[in-house]
Amino acid sequence: MGSPLRWGIASAGKISHDFVNAVGTLPTADHQVVAVAARKLQDAEKFATLHGIERAYEGYQALAKDPNIDVVYIGAVNNAHYELGVLMLQHGKHVLCEKPLCLNEGQSKRLVKLASERNLFLMEAIWSRFFPFYRQLRERIDRGELGEIREVEVEFGFVLSDVDRLRLKSLGGGTVLDLGVYTIQMCLWAFGGKAPEKVVSSGVTNDEGVDLEVMAEMHFPGGGIGRMKTSALRQLKNTAVVRGSKGSVTLHDFWCPQLLTDVDDKELVDTLPNARHPFNFTNSCGLRYEAEEVRQCIVAGRLQSASVSHVDSLLIARIQDQIRKQVGVVFPEDEQFAV
Repeated sequence: MGSPLRWGIASAGKISHDFVNAVGTLPTADHQVVAVAARKLQDAEKFATLHGIERAYEGYQALAKDPNIDVVYIGAVNNAHYELGVLMLQHGKHVLCEKPLCLNEGQSKRLVKLASERNLFLMEAIWSRFFPFYRQLRERIDRGELGEIREVEVEFGFVLSDVDRLRLKSLGGGTVLDLGVYTIQMCLWAFGGKAPEKVVSSGVTNDEGVDLEVMAEMHFPGGGIGRMKTSALRQLKNTAVVRGSKGSVTLHDFWCPQLLTDVDDKELVDTLPNARHPFNFTNSCGLRYEAEEVRQCIVAGRLQSASVSHVDSLLIARIQDQIRKQVGVVFPEDEQFAV
């Protein structure tokens, strides 16, 4: 494909800002952001002006119908992912959807099925897996450098208890969906994508019935254990330690690592380029890696990424459902979209 991949952006919030800002560090011959949509036209126009995007739309229908868009990045709140994903796929758009892909496994299965039926690319935006340190770690595990993987210990927490998207059930809140997607995927990544045999979890919920803190263990075939902790009540270490029979590796800021402590305790440092605007979140320039993965897949005619496959996303959704059930977090969509 000689022409650039043309992106449409669904939602003009903070993560969409960071995504577009990161895409701006890639060659314009490969990527162009051509349109943005938000619920309020004013928000879309302001976003378009800041980022130099030519078209701004009120509402998502117009974005879906725009014939000059190849792929849509969905950066809306959790509970809007399914509906927006369906809308874009029905209008022939490839989709990169922020995590969690949907609120539960039932929605996720339906979205994946629709993408397959429409012959369109769909990926959950688990950007972590495209960072150089993740790719290196995967290769090293596969080569047996860490020996047999026995344990992953990962924790992810910030003081977020007053943040609406995390606090409110009506927005698909809770740490399992917002932070747990990262800790779960880390464990699965280290154990080669195998499904755990059992998941055991406990947690703390708020008055809304949304989880604010969760501890879970995933027990893998062969005796490996993934231990994860998420919290919206306190700052945690936010590291992932992968322990094998021959040594362990630690990823710092594990969801977007620029620092790795190796088996010999040496620290390896990675860097990211500078972008036009400041970012809202840690190391967000790394969103460029997943954008380029999407382009390469679409150019090659692949409907999913080998690094975040549909099977991966459905497994993550199933584990999230199991944890929520054990902790006592129920969404109205759970009955409506039963598996």
